[in-house]
Amino acid sequence: MGKLSKKNVEDLNVKGRKVLVRCDFNVPIKDGAITNDKRIVAALPTIKKLIEGGGRVILCSHLGKPKNGAEPVFSLAPVAKRLSELLGKDIVFAKDDNVVGENARSEIAKMSDGDVVLLENTRFRAEETKNGEAFSRELAELCDDYVNDAFGSAHRAHCSTAGVTDFVSGQTAVGYLMEKEIEFLGNAVENPERPFVAILGGAKVADKLNVISNLLEKCDTLIIGGGMAYTFMKAQGLEIGKSLVDDEKVDYCKEMLEKSKKLGKSLLLPSDNVVAEKFPDPIDAPIEVETVSAESIPANGMGLDIGEETRQIFADAVKTAKTVVWNGPMGVFENPLLAEGTLAVAKAVAEADAVTVIGGGDSVAAVTKLGFADRMSHISTGGGASLEYLEGKVLPGIQVIQDK
Repeated sequence: MGKLSKKNVEDLNVKGRKVLVRCDFNVPIKDGAITNDKRIVAALPTIKKLIEGGGRVILCSHLGKPKNGAEPVFSLAPVAKRLSELLGKDIVFAKDDNVVGENARSEIAKMSDGDVVLLENTRFRAEETKNGEAFSRELAELCDDYVNDAFGSAHRAHCSTAGVTDFVSGQTAVGYLMEKEIEFLGNAVENPERPFVAILGGAKVADKLNVISNLLEKCDTLIIGGGMAYTFMKAQGLEIGKSLVDDEKVDYCKEMLEKSKKLGKSLLLPSDNVVAEKFPDPIDAPIEVETVSAESIPANGMGLDIGEETRQIFADAVKTAKTVVWNGPMGVFENPLLAEGTLAVAKAVAEADAVTVIGGGDSVAAVTKLGFADRMSHISTGGGASLEYLEGKVLPGIQVIQDK
C-alpha cells in the first residue's frame, strides 16, 4: 500500500462544488487558547488547494472526548479563530450543537466559491464514534464531494471518517497530508531502501505486539528499547529488578526472539541500563541513578533508560541504515537524567543518510522536545493510526476512499 492508489485532491474539479473535508483539529487547548497548532498548520495545503480551485469548503473534525454531547470546553471555536489567522481570511464557524443542524445548513447555503465553513465538533453527536447511519447521511447531505485529510483518525471507522462515504453523491479523495503519511509510512515498510532499521520503544509490549511481529518480517534490524525492553530481557532469563514488565507477554517475547533467529534478523536489546530505586515523582524530579550492565540490574533497581554502551550500539546500527522507522522513546525522556538514550537515538536518526520516519505519540514529542524534528524525513501526525499502519492493517478511513 506504499504507492497511493486512491484519488487525491489533484483529481477533483471542485469549482462551485461543496466539499466536506475531514481534518484532524484535535489540538491541545488551555483556557480557550490553542497551545500547539501543528495539526491545523498541517491541514492548510489541502484547504488552500480547494479554496484556489473555487470549492466551497466545509471543514469538520473531532476534538477531545466529550462524554455528554455538546460540551463548551470541547468546542472548535478557537480552531476557527486560528484558521482565520493562518489563512488570512474569515472562516465562518457554524456553532451548532447538532453539528449539522439549522445553523450549519444556513451558513453553508450562504457560501460562495472559495468560502470556508467549520462545523462544530463531530463528537458532539454520540453516533459519530458508533458510525451511525443517520449522522453519516446528514453529513453527506451537506456536500457534493468528500476529502479525508485526517490520518490521525483514519484507523477509526466513524461517521465523519468512513460512514459518510457511503452516501456522498460525488467523488471521494484523500488530502495532501493523508497522501504524504501513506506514501512515507507505506514505502518505508512495504518497499524500503535497505538496510531497513526499525526502532521500537515506549512502555508496553502489549501496545506493539503485532507491530513487532510485522516489522521483524520487513526490516533487517529491529532495535527494542524503552520500558518494553525489560519484558524481552526477562524472556532471556535476566534479572530485571523492579523494572516495568508485562508478565503475560514473556512467552510472546520468547517467540519473537526465536522468530528473529529463524528469519536471520538482528534484534538488538539493551546491553546496559540506567537504573534508579524508584520512578521519578514528579516525572522531571532529580533522582539518584547508576548505569549497570543488562546482567547486573539489582533486585531493587528499576531500568529507566538505556546505558552509554547501548546508545553506541543502537547509533551504530542506525548509521548503516537507508530506511529508519522509529516509534517510542528509549527511556523516561521527560526527565533530563533519563533522556540521554532517546537523545542519542534521535541524534543518530537525524544524522543518518536515510529516509527517516517518526511514527506518532511519544517519539514525536521526544524528537520535537530534543530539537531534531526538522531533520527527519517525515513525522507522522497519527499515533494510533501510524501504529496500526506499521502492523500492516488496512485503515478504514483510507479503505473507503475511491480508487484512481
